[in-house]
This record gives sequence, C-alpha cells and structure tokens, in this order.
Amino acid sequence: MEYRKLGTADIEVSVMALGCWPFAGGVVWGEQDEGESIATVHAALDAGINFFDTAEGYEEGHSERVLGRGLAGQRQQAVIASKVSPNHLTPEGIAAACEQSLENLQTDYIDLYQIHRPRPETAIDETLRALDDLIRAGKVRYIGTSTFAAWQFVESLWVSEKYGLNRFICEQMPYNLLDRRVERELITMAQTYGVATIPWGPLAGGMLTGKYKRGQEAPAGSRGDESSWLDDPDDELWDRIEEFEREADGASLTPTQYAVKWLLDRSGVTSVIVGCKRPDQLEPFVDAFA
Repeated sequence: MEYRKLGTADIEVSVMALGCWPFAGGVVWGEQDEGESIATVHAALDAGINFFDTAEGYEEGHSERVLGRGLAGQRQQAVIASKVSPNHLTPEGIAAACEQSLENLQTDYIDLYQIHRPRPETAIDETLRALDDLIRAGKVRYIGTSTFAAWQFVESLWVSEKYGLNRFICEQMPYNLLDRRVERELITMAQTYGVATIPWGPLAGGMLTGKYKRGQEAPAGSRGDESSWLDDPDDELWDRIEEFEREADGASLTPTQYAVKWLLDRSGVTSVIVGCKRPDQLEPFVDAFA
C-alpha cells in the first residue's frame, strides 16, 4: 500500500481510505451486520490501510461507534477522519459534536475533523475559532472541509491567516470519471495552496463497477437493488459508462480497478475514499491500489 502526505499535515495516509458510511446501514446501504463491519476494519488494517473516514451524521453516530469498536486496541495504527454536520457549526454546536464523536469513537483525539458541508448562515470565522479551540485543547489534530467550493475554501484560508487560526488542510469532494466538476477550479486551488484532496464516490455510486447494465434490473442485493440511490441513467450516460467499460477492458483491468487507478493518477489526489460493507469487498480495491 502506498502512502502520501496529507497536505501540510505531519501525517501520511494510505492512498485508499476506508469509507465507513456503509457501517451505518440505513436507507442507502440497507441492513448491515456489525460483526461484518468490524471484520472489515480489521481486514483494512491487515491490508495496510490506515485512513478511516466517518461522520457524526451517519445514522446519528452509529458508523462512528462501530468504527470505534473495530479499532479497539489498535487506535495508534489508524488515522481517523470524522465530520461535523452543517447544523452544528456554531461554536457551541461544534464543541458538543466533537465530544460526542470522541465518545463514539472511543478515543481522546480525532486526527482529521472536517466540516461535512458548508453552512452560509454561520460566519466562517466563528467556525474556525471553534475548531481552533479543539486543536489547542488536543482533541483534534487537523481540520478540513467536505464539498466546499474553491472560493469558500480560499475565503477560509484568508480568515485563518487574518486571525491567526489553524487552517483547513484538505478538501473531501465528489470526483470520478462521470463527475469531473472539481477539475474546473478546486483541484487547481488545492495544488496552489498545498491542500490535500480526498475524493469520495470514485465508482459513481456503483455505476462504474460494471455490474449495472443498460436495460437490465439491478443485481439482487446490490446497492441499486436495495435502495433508490441509483436512478436509471439516460441513454447519454449509458453511452459514457459503456465507453468507460471498453477502455477498462482494453487496459486489462476490471471497471473498478480502472476507475480507482484513473483517480490515483490525477494530479493532486491524496487518498481515495472507498466504502465497503464486508471484508471480501476490500479485495478488488486493495489490488487496484497496490
């Protein structure tokens, strides 16, 4: 497993981050067995994955609690990233949310604490001051954002510099072969300011796995079968998906491997978040990241 520096932080993370949203189960992911989730955490550690991404908002902290149990006795091997929900971005809300996440995760510090989504109603300087307090108290090591626009991130950097506050070091964003909007501004911004980028959704919700076919029902037990997460794509999107599958075949790679390798080859990408429900689902990804 390859490791890369997390922006300006004194941390190296595996190029594959285990996305722990599936541990929460719920409407999107369907029922989830806690034992399988914990086994997935252990399998990830065995494969050299040290980066784990979760959030307080994943089924009201259930994902965090399961990850905490999975890392029991192995906390020092892990870089834990969690996220505070947008409705908790007041100073009081951030402090309370962080305390709850620490309890859920069974740890006394979070390596990377991120804003789950921007909230324009709350001034960014208030949010940054509250996050800065957490860093100074030793409860958080570094801070980051998720799904910020480039201008919002640059504004936060300006505010941090103006008031002498700890700055955001990374941005977590949707990025895959079917969704390349971040290439317009955000990737260039991140490279300019030394910001780590952590793509999520590398398989476009499963559309880049090769298991969904034009005119066919979603496979039984798949994410597309168990939830309404995937709407039926139009013909133009199916054309793009089928072109992608031909390119993967021409490269002698599975669609999953091709989609992941494509992202890792993008300039500025630090680590790619992949959600897995079971240990066996890790295998194709580990092979792709090798």
